[in-house]
Amino acid sequence: MTKAQESPTHKFETILYSTDGLVATITMNRPDKRNAISTKMIEDLLEALNLAQNDVYVRAVILTGAGKSFCSGLDLDSLNAIAKQTPEENLGDSRLIARIFHRLYSFPKPLISAVNGPAIAGGCGFATFTDITLAVPEAKFGYTEVRIGFIPALVSVLLRRQIGEKRSRELLLTGRIFDAAEGYRLGLVTEIVAPDKLLEKAQEYAQIFVANSPTSLEHTKRLLLHYDDENIRQEIELATQANAQIRSTADFREGLAAFLEKRVPNWTGR
Repeated sequence: MTKAQESPTHKFETILYSTDGLVATITMNRPDKRNAISTKMIEDLLEALNLAQNDVYVRAVILTGAGKSFCSGLDLDSLNAIAKQTPEENLGDSRLIARIFHRLYSFPKPLISAVNGPAIAGGCGFATFTDITLAVPEAKFGYTEVRIGFIPALVSVLLRRQIGEKRSRELLLTGRIFDAAEGYRLGLVTEIVAPDKLLEKAQEYAQIFVANSPTSLEHTKRLLLHYDDENIRQEIELATQANAQIRSTADFREGLAAFLEKRVPNWTGR
């Protein structure tokens, strides 16, 4: 058996990583928490992406979630921690989130997300910033940050480029949830797939990429990125600062408390 045919499984705390032929699959693996994002998950995802990039036998990557959710956004422990962080800690936290968003967007090998359920807030960013986004009909999407006093700063940098200014404003300012069919109409979802065919369809796309020149794919992705990379990096820095600054506002503290206490927030506009 050649190395390319092996199926090694690498151990992570919050994700699963495996290879099948020339395709790597990264599965967010916190189903009991709806695959919510923690600092450890971001670190694991970054490590897994590095692993896939550096493996010459990996030619395409699939990102999906375990259980019934794709990714529900920041987990409760992270939200609780944010409420107690210093401005410096908030800035460092924002930089880590910015890093994973840009990493997904700029990953040099074809990246396919197989959205098996809700993809909310940061999870929605994970789902939509891959090259191909497949979703089951029941999948739900939403950039819901404004509903709890956050700001969808980092996601706004890339979303505007994907669906345009007007539609981005509507989604980011309302924070509303939308379904896979609307995601498809907006151009955020590549294809809607039956649940029992989702990973099969992801593999079909992966095999299309595998059949193409890996050098050509890498150079094409690099070219697409370089068209606007300088501006994107500058905007991500602005968004990172904004993400950290919003956490010092009264509305953020109230929104976070209301969310954790499962009550309606009492906004003060400060």
